Amino acid sequence: MDSVTVPTPLPDAAQPSPASPPVGSAAEPFQDLVEHARHTRVVVIGGGIAGLVAAWECVKVGMSVTLVEASDRLGGMIGSTRLAGLDLETGVTCWSTRDGAVRKLVAEVLPDAAIVSPRDDREWIAGLAKGAAAPLPVDQVLGIPANPWDESVRRVIGWDGTWRAYLDRLRPPLTIGAQRSAGRLVRSRMGAKVRDRLVAPLTVDRFGLDPDDVDVEIAAPGLSTALTRTGWLGGAVADVRVGATGSAIEGLDGGMPQLVAALARRLAERGATVHTGARATSLARSGAAWTVGLAAVGDAPDSTVPVPPDGPESPVVERARNERVETPVPPDGSVPADLLADAVIVATDEGAARALLAPALGVPAFADVAAAGIAREVVTMVVDAPELDAAPRGAHVHAVPGTLRATGLVHETARWEWLAREAGTGRHVLRVAFGAPGVAPATATLSDAEAAALAVAEASALLGTHLGERALVGAHRDVFTLVPPASALGQRDRAATARAAVGRNHGIAAVGAWLSGSGLAAVVADARDETDRLRRQVLWGAAATD
Repeated sequence: MDSVTVPTPLPDAAQPSPASPPVGSAAEPFQDLVEHARHTRVVVIGGGIAGLVAAWECVKVGMSVTLVEASDRLGGMIGSTRLAGLDLETGVTCWSTRDGAVRKLVAEVLPDAAIVSPRDDREWIAGLAKGAAAPLPVDQVLGIPANPWDESVRRVIGWDGTWRAYLDRLRPPLTIGAQRSAGRLVRSRMGAKVRDRLVAPLTVDRFGLDPDDVDVEIAAPGLSTALTRTGWLGGAVADVRVGATGSAIEGLDGGMPQLVAALARRLAERGATVHTGARATSLARSGAAWTVGLAAVGDAPDSTVPVPPDGPESPVVERARNERVETPVPPDGSVPADLLADAVIVATDEGAARALLAPALGVPAFADVAAAGIAREVVTMVVDAPELDAAPRGAHVHAVPGTLRATGLVHETARWEWLAREAGTGRHVLRVAFGAPGVAPATATLSDAEAAALAVAEASALLGTHLGERALVGAHRDVFTLVPPASALGQRDRAATARAAVGRNHGIAAVGAWLSGSGLAAVVADARDETDRLRRQVLWGAAATD
């Protein structure tokens, strides 16, 4: 258990200045607000990226913040591991450029960071007929092609698939109307091969969703309007892509863990208290305040598993999952037995959040809703394979569902220049993903060494390059729940229902991927906006408006 505290400074706007106006009718309310903020106690439960952003949004205006994290580190799905002398990212490695929420956050807490775009963002589809693979067509949205006759499209869906897709143009004009399912829309207009070979590999690998469960209006903004204008699906895709330039993702030179470290540093500078190794076990109203009960969390012995020696440099396989045991926190321990708060932000995963919130909200059924998402395992590998220096299949390879045991692979050293520079010529970092809707990860019942061996075999198939057992230098295994994105059918309604239940109570909020949808950009933007709502409520009163 670790705890860090430093004195709370005034918020930026309250720093004294020679130019400040004299105290009077205008200044006094402002100073009252500053004092109100200083004496408003906020507890954030969960130290993942949503919790860190929520804490930052509160502490930067002078509120007194305590953050509680059950694990021994901050960052949640943004993590790191050291393999073969390389500090590697695990979990989230980039963000969507669709809005500027992450860029704004980086500018605030890590202004000197270098934001970078991929040097190679080519994508491929593997698992085609006779084990073939082909590049993902460039002119597409969610895998839906703009021109079925393009050679890059025909390579994936074949001549019969091309003719079937072309029929869409000959049909009566179309609007999406009531058909929100991307899979059903594509199958009915362009045929099963476009759905199964172009759309499904992307939705299953990226989001853990069957195409039928993707809300096309959310996943492909503007497509509905374009359909109304053009009357056919390919034309709508072409219309949406007009002016589309640049990569859809960005990252940090040196890796995403820098953002976590910067947030932790900023919180400490502003006086926040951070407790790691402490789990929130209860949440209850205590008069006008909230009481958060805590329990200490102890790590089990290290679960790193060495692979038997098979050469001069033996690979090492790590597992990211640690078993934890709860013990009561003594009243005089470094972490208090409970915390009193004027406002609480719950920033845990869905299961933990519902269990905490149900009794606090007085709605027992709130805890009975099953957490959404699929089981996903990712094996990050360092391999010695000079044949991959040319990135023969780009930076991301998606498997046609059901053809391979992996769902896809990211060639990280092909994608990021900074990582390739650190790894050196001939050495590569690969991330192989397992687990699809309704299908448990093929690695789920395997030992860590067996999972690494399977990842090597699947990487060979996805990349079309044989990687022998001796190519593996080290591997790290992550096991987690892949939460649905906001574009999952029903996700927005599900989140709105949960938010409505939470919102009926003063001084409490919930944030995290289970509400915002997966993806760093969505999580950051939602945590910022929801924290702002709560901040206004507790500082200005429920009647305050923009």
